[in-house]
Amino acid sequence: RNFINVIVAGKQQQPQWLSMDAAIRHCTAGIGIWEWASNDYGSEPDVVMACAGDVPTLETLAAVDLLRQFAPELKVRVVNIVDLMTLQPREEHPHGLSERDFDTLFTRDKPIIFAYHGYPMLIHRLTYRRNNHPNLHVRGYKEEGTTTTPFDMVVLNDLDRFHLVQDVVDRVPALSHLAAYIRQAMRDRLIDHHQYIREHGEDMPDIRNWKWPY
Repeated sequence: RNFINVIVAGKQQQPQWLSMDAAIRHCTAGIGIWEWASNDYGSEPDVVMACAGDVPTLETLAAVDLLRQFAPELKVRVVNIVDLMTLQPREEHPHGLSERDFDTLFTRDKPIIFAYHGYPMLIHRLTYRRNNHPNLHVRGYKEEGTTTTPFDMVVLNDLDRFHLVQDVVDRVPALSHLAAYIRQAMRDRLIDHHQYIREHGEDMPDIRNWKWPY
């Protein structure tokens, strides 16, 4: 079919979020709601958590876990993207979603927190013509890094689960009554992280050993 598939794989074990059949369907579509990670079925989401890439997906799911702990009433939709070209309008790329399909996934007016393994500007360039682009907030690579732990590299680029939770709190009006407490809790977790890696030279156990709990 004149396609070239490039697979980039690290040397470390990675979580497997989908069964083989589900992965085939997801990769064929290029984008989709992860219903098992979402809790908005049958209602409008309060926020859309979008992710592309292995680490951003892990951090997004960990952020969703934290949101369920701190704000269980919050309706969260998780959208995972494996084909970035689906973000473009269909007239710009054959893989692009129609306006209706894009709005169905991302809504027309809800906040979108997008975690991406590359430069945030690329996501904005792909989606600038979409109806809900004004509500899109992208976290990605900021060229921040040093010799440190794997999770701290994510923190240095503000792509970690704690910053993602803060992004949600800042953009969802329904969380205004909890905002101060959740932001402080996330700030405290970041302080704990920095202290721990200085003392132990590795990430905290609850970071290293985190698994999807639902």
